[in-house]
Amino acid sequence: MRMMDDLRPETVGRAHGEVLEIGFGTGRNLRHYSSEVRSVWGVDPMVTHGVGPVERRIDEAPFPVERTSLRADHRLPFDAGRFDCVVTTWTLCSIPDERAALAEMRRVLKPGGRYLFIEHGRARVERIVRWQDRLNPIWSRLAEGCNINRPIDRTVEQAGFELTSVDELEGKGPRLVSHLYRGVASRV
Repeated sequence: MRMMDDLRPETVGRAHGEVLEIGFGTGRNLRHYSSEVRSVWGVDPMVTHGVGPVERRIDEAPFPVERTSLRADHRLPFDAGRFDCVVTTWTLCSIPDERAALAEMRRVLKPGGRYLFIEHGRARVERIVRWQDRLNPIWSRLAEGCNINRPIDRTVEQAGFELTSVDELEGKGPRLVSHLYRGVASRV
């Protein structure tokens, strides 16, 4: 998702306090967090311990960074209400059970805490939606579980979050995969 790095700051820069980042990956978001962040805990099934560029990004962060290698759609090893913010960037598409992951994110978020996200998903143009639905089974197998047809806004709301803002925009790349949702949701 390097080609979309210019979209990260507006989402990640809104985080504050204790942050849980689901889909931490290689730590590409770390440089975009503001000075209001006290710490980041990264969760990702990919093991990146000892990977040079990832270790450098963590070392350069002006706040403590912890990470664990696990799937987000299983029980997260954190107390309920621990985090001020949860952040995902291009992550919900590849979590096998995105509803379970969102339920866990909501559980570990403080009441009134914010979920900040930028995700790609279901388009609004009907002919593109038809192609997304047709191609998703093949795409998902070829793209390591990425789903191109998830309605991110509805899925976040159905998980019990209140959407306080959501923008839809077209990112770079083919229209089948470039419909983006950038939003803020609250735990009520």
